[in-house]
Amino acid sequence: MKLYGFGPTRSLRAQWSLNEVGADYEFIPIRLLAGDQLTPEFLRLNPAAKIPVLVDGDIVIPESAAIVFYLAEKYPGSGLMPTDPVERAAIYRWVMFAMTELEQPLWRIARNSFLYPEAERQPSDIAIANREFIAMAAILDRHMQGRDFIVGDRFSVADCVTAYLVDWGDHRGLIGDCPQLQAYLARMYARPTAPRRIAAAFADLQSAA
Repeated sequence: MKLYGFGPTRSLRAQWSLNEVGADYEFIPIRLLAGDQLTPEFLRLNPAAKIPVLVDGDIVIPESAAIVFYLAEKYPGSGLMPTDPVERAAIYRWVMFAMTELEQPLWRIARNSFLYPEAERQPSDIAIANREFIAMAAILDRHMQGRDFIVGDRFSVADCVTAYLVDWGDHRGLIGDCPQLQAYLARMYARPTAPRRIAAAFADLQSAA
């Protein structure tokens, strides 16, 4: 398998799932600032010009959450996806929550902080997105009371998708009032399969510049 990705992005989420299932894969860096994602070769893999992309033989899978679900189904022995339908429903619920309620405000913050051209940035939306993320993180924080993992009693797809976003929120200084999430982050990133934290991945980029 090949994983096309870049530094402190959702590529970390895909790397985490590959590590969890014990897959043998090659990481192929896509230099976003150099425009690698706009080459004809990469656009054939993902016309949206976004990373990560997993290539498994003839199968091409963009979108990090789709990669995590694919690997969980391909490697059922990993336990990333439970067989119990109630637990599976909980997995879907919390993955959707993470992708809509946590990830979207974080992307709005990033776009209006440095991704958009300066003339197009909306500083007021950063404050709104901060509030929205904090409110939704508080819901997850309450859910984590007395829990080690988001669903069930073992690491799952829900953790692989969500822990990265909690770390992103922590990198932005947005989970200071969420003690359960802070403890959760420490547990998740203590796993030997965990990828680098976002702050460390950013530091790698700066040292390589």
